[in-house]
Amino acid sequence: MKWRLFIPLLFLAHIFVHDVSAAPATRSGQAAKGGAAGQTPITVLSIIPAQGEPGIGVTLYGAGFTEGTVAFLGTQEVPTTVLGPKQVAFEVPKLAPGLYAMFLRRPDGTTSKTYSFALLPLKPVTTSLSPDRVDMCTTGRDREVTITGQNFQERSQVLFDGAAIRGRFLSETSMGFTVPQVNAGLHQVQVKNAEDALSGALGLIINSKPEIDSITPGEEYVNYYNLVIEGRNFQQGSVVVVMEDSTLDLAGGQYSVDTRQVGAGYGQAQREKVMYVNCNRIIYQRHPYSNALKNFRVQVLNPSGEESAPVSVSAP
Repeated sequence: MKWRLFIPLLFLAHIFVHDVSAAPATRSGQAAKGGAAGQTPITVLSIIPAQGEPGIGVTLYGAGFTEGTVAFLGTQEVPTTVLGPKQVAFEVPKLAPGLYAMFLRRPDGTTSKTYSFALLPLKPVTTSLSPDRVDMCTTGRDREVTITGQNFQERSQVLFDGAAIRGRFLSETSMGFTVPQVNAGLHQVQVKNAEDALSGALGLIINSKPEIDSITPGEEYVNYYNLVIEGRNFQQGSVVVVMEDSTLDLAGGQYSVDTRQVGAGYGQAQREKVMYVNCNRIIYQRHPYSNALKNFRVQVLNPSGEESAPVSVSAP
């Protein structure tokens, strides 16, 4: 009888010891899965902003942040600054636009819930044009303009008055283009990135006002000679306005101004005329009354009504 009673009691004692030792091990494994025992879980209360483009700063407010807490966008860890137990911040890296899963992770392995962060396309920024004013009659390299700004890409486009034109990617901060042949006035220039992100508009002025740089005598003929007028923005149909002083009263010193317009094929007694060479040169065929030098003023008037400043000339 004694042996029959002893064996069952010994067996029961063995089972009791095994169950007690196993219980703490189970609780320890559960603690490792959810974070260190006794530590606060990571709680995110706000994300400011909840969307943005690469380069912006994002701040998260909540609780349970410790030194070494890092943020993730998708599978990529981003450099994170812990500002305190309730605040962390990071700068959005250069990633493709889209919707990313964002979460925090502590060094002990504890992670926060997953939140959505919308990464917007990188928006180009335009700050200046050089030059921002182009003469209407310029050609070649004189029509080249450089755009200065930020966030330009190799596939960025230049928009001129909303239409895409051929542009040249120079760097992330500059692009070049050649001004198309358009009417005079104010025009808009923008940059659009591949993801349809559009910059603000800059103004480019196409200047058509005529300007005289110089007036020099040219070829001489029997009863007339040429005055070569050089400058810019002369047009087919431009006329030369000649203003000559006439004396009315020598004793009283009174003068009048004789003003006449000389164009292509007409003028004083149908003799004087203007020949258009190009937008930088026109020739005024002048028929003087004598070889004595006279002082007069000349200006160029375009068909649009724009006129140059008068230039004084001393010639027959």
